[in-house]
Amino acid sequence: MKTISEAGAAAATISPTVPTSYKRKQINVNGVDMENKNKQTNGITTDGAANGFYGVDPSFLKWTLRDVVNVAKHHWLPCFLGFGLLFFMAVEYTLRMVPSSSPPFDLGFVVTRRLHGLLSSWPELNTSLAGLNTVFVGMQTVYILWTWLVEGRPRATISALFMFTCRGILGFSTQLPLPEEFLGSGADFPVGNVSFFLFFSGHVAGSLIASLDMRRMQRWELARAFDLLNVLQVIRLLGTRGHYTIDLAVGVGAGVLFDSLAGKYVECKQRKPITNTVTAKDGRRLF
Repeated sequence: MKTISEAGAAAATISPTVPTSYKRKQINVNGVDMENKNKQTNGITTDGAANGFYGVDPSFLKWTLRDVVNVAKHHWLPCFLGFGLLFFMAVEYTLRMVPSSSPPFDLGFVVTRRLHGLLSSWPELNTSLAGLNTVFVGMQTVYILWTWLVEGRPRATISALFMFTCRGILGFSTQLPLPEEFLGSGADFPVGNVSFFLFFSGHVAGSLIASLDMRRMQRWELARAFDLLNVLQVIRLLGTRGHYTIDLAVGVGAGVLFDSLAGKYVECKQRKPITNTVTAKDGRRLF
């Protein structure tokens, strides 16, 4: 008969066999090993630089020459903007500030120097071009109002209201000096050669608002004609020193921006119940 000590020793030597199916499984949640989560953060090992750069595996180390070529081929715009960043850095650190006693430097004025000399020596031509430009401003105004009053599409009109409101605020807030070589004309818009805001160009922004609406309505020929007249308008305004280059460039951006804002406004209003709309007595929708 075994003693108690012998029975205890025999029991201690017996190690129960645990089936493999009952072994503790590794728990993985969202890519994180829960048993070793103190060594991981969001699935990235953090137990030393051997597994990556401070626990992160840099993406660019996996790039190949083919990847670089494909980026340049299929994503040429970001690549172009990358070179634009280098250009900006070069300009930022090499250009000297224009002294307060000197007139502003404008590249557009330099490019149109010959045109300015021609218009300066030929006042009749300057007046004729100013009159034609005023006619073009009238054309875009008529079109923008037509889209609302006749066609019942208020987006272009709302966009113009956005644009002129912002232009008034910005033009009043920062009043730029009139260029020294400005060539005014009584036939120019504003008619009568009265004062006007330089920043930003309402001529360019209004033309672009009309052109964008024409494209939405697939009036391609009319849109291309407006774009061409807008380009000629820009050249004339630079030649007469009626606007700085930055006024014209921001005018393009303003046209796109306020057309987009007006579109969002119209879309927001269309989502609301029909009872919120303004209608005429005969049931026609006004807004």
